[in-house]
Amino acid sequence: MSSLEDLGDVNRRDQDDKKKDDGDKDKDRQATVADANDDADMEDAEHEEDVLDDEILGLSTQDIQTRKRLLENDSRIMRSEVQHLTHEKATMGEKIKENNDKIANNRQLPYLVGNVVELLDLDPTAESSEEGANIDLDATRVGKSAVIKTSTRQTIFLPLIGLVDPATLKPGDLIGVNKDSYLILDTLPAEYDSRVKAMEVDEKPTEKYTDVGGLDKQIEELVEAIVWPMKEADRFKKIGIKAPKGALMYGPPGTGKTLLARACAAQTDATFLKLAGPQLVQITDEFGGAMLKAVCVEAGMIALRGGKEKIGHEHYVDAIAEVQAKKKDTVNFYA
Repeated sequence: MSSLEDLGDVNRRDQDDKKKDDGDKDKDRQATVADANDDADMEDAEHEEDVLDDEILGLSTQDIQTRKRLLENDSRIMRSEVQHLTHEKATMGEKIKENNDKIANNRQLPYLVGNVVELLDLDPTAESSEEGANIDLDATRVGKSAVIKTSTRQTIFLPLIGLVDPATLKPGDLIGVNKDSYLILDTLPAEYDSRVKAMEVDEKPTEKYTDVGGLDKQIEELVEAIVWPMKEADRFKKIGIKAPKGALMYGPPGTGKTLLARACAAQTDATFLKLAGPQLVQITDEFGGAMLKAVCVEAGMIALRGGKEKIGHEHYVDAIAEVQAKKKDTVNFYA
């Protein structure tokens, strides 16, 4: 048994030695190829040197000196060009740093808020009547320009838009501009009127008059003033009774005013809008309730466009979103 094991060990050692010899032969072959390549490169270099030496040997002393002077002159020109490029690189680096500092300084808050009125494509070839020193440099610019309106009620034309990509702008966008140059520095989130945003459109009310404890007299008056004119509109028109525009309920908090309004809306299948009274007042307008009127008009327009004869809950939801997205001047147009 031990003889068989010894024989196996001998065979394994022979195989290992054979593999080692094969690896050494491969390394020798690779080294030989590398040496051959190096020798070929050296021969090529020596051949080029021989050709160059033969060319120089064929020249006279004066020709060699002339060639030397030409090479020295080329070397001086290259060194001068390198120095010039190095100086120009340093100058450009200083200008870039200075411009970055200016941009950082101009982008400091606060911005002046404005709106994009219109975007224009400048065409300097359209009007070329001016010549010489009379040429307007702004008129020679090519690309997008903009007309903006600031919060200080100024309308500004910008031949150069600023730091914002013109492709991302559209009329009506809210922007932040520099206080002095009016250049557009950033785009701002869409502006919504807080009074319109506070107008809540609840789900269809399900309250009933029986949910209100007491207030029988108030319920009766509310039904006569609001519910009957809406549900019996034909009879009121036939008799010639002019229905009231609304009802005013007053009292301390928690006495059932909102609950009565919701019950009234449920009985008439109407949409319930919740809006606080002070939010209807706008000091800068000559009238109050412009936003509420805008929402109602817009809801009616949305219903008509959809071919509906009755304004539904979803129409008021869409109308509030529509009025929110519009600017104040457009909203005042409804009034």
